[in-house]
Amino acid sequence: MKKCLKLAVLSRALLFCLLLQSCTAQTSKINGISYVAARDRATQAHVQPVLDLGASHAAIMPFGFIRGDQSAQIIHNTKRQWFGERRDGAQHYIELLKANGIKIMLKPQLWISRGTYTGYLKMEDETQWKALEASYRDFIMEYATLAQETEVALFSIGTELEQFVVNRPEFWKSLIKDIRKVYKGKLTYASNWDEYKRVPFWDQLDYIGIDGYFPVCEQETPTVASARAGWQPWKATLKAFAKAQSKQILFTEWGYRSMDYTGKEPWVSDHTIEGVNLQAQVNVTRAAFEELWAEDWFAGGFIWKWFIYHDRVGGVTDNQFTPQNKPAEAVIREYFTQE
Repeated sequence: MKKCLKLAVLSRALLFCLLLQSCTAQTSKINGISYVAARDRATQAHVQPVLDLGASHAAIMPFGFIRGDQSAQIIHNTKRQWFGERRDGAQHYIELLKANGIKIMLKPQLWISRGTYTGYLKMEDETQWKALEASYRDFIMEYATLAQETEVALFSIGTELEQFVVNRPEFWKSLIKDIRKVYKGKLTYASNWDEYKRVPFWDQLDYIGIDGYFPVCEQETPTVASARAGWQPWKATLKAFAKAQSKQILFTEWGYRSMDYTGKEPWVSDHTIEGVNLQAQVNVTRAAFEELWAEDWFAGGFIWKWFIYHDRVGGVTDNQFTPQNKPAEAVIREYFTQE
């Protein structure tokens, strides 16, 4: 019995090593941006900054809307939504970016009224759960069909839905099987940085998707060295998890705000925070590239976030996530364009 167990463990370890060698030999890192849905159609002028950045991939993010974290109805693909949030808008962005050689991850997401965190989405009884499952299945299968029609490289089955996932694992396992019948590309799920260990269906997916907002430094202006040091325990844990699952880790989102203490709680999106710290964003961004991009178990990631109107966003007075028109943009370009 012990001998069989040992052989099984060795076989799994060998499979992981072969997988990583294959990935390293055949593909480069996924150097992606999260292309924010807009009111309008995109043009070649809107794509050019993405090309100038050296991005290889873009995440396209249509949306479904829910009235509250105990509501079971997902409203999606309606004329009341912005163009980029609907199916036709997502298809337009996909086709335009693909025509420019950009590979696509289609990443349908939910937005709960008043910005309630999607990880809290949890029903009170079985009837509500069944209703939510039916509504979510309709939502995600619509975009799985679009993913196949447009032949995108990656499809994300959900984003940061921890309570939904841990409470209804059999639904998700069944949903993945249904998606596989429709979409023939690679699958992932965008788990929150502190959620991924509790996701029960990584064995059915191709990448371990993580929204990589790991806290790495508590300094007001992190140095590259301090942020790199802060990555060490996370790297060890991530590497071990990737090995255990025999899959690469993909940061389905990652990035930092240009503000003080940006490495302390990188997930914070509070718009009331004042003050700008461009150097902090530069340093933690560089540290992430230096620590992660050479790792075989790491597939790459998608910068959060990139707006289509490049000349209107970001800049040196902005403290939000986008690196556009900030010094951090040059850091990203440096690593995205390395041979």
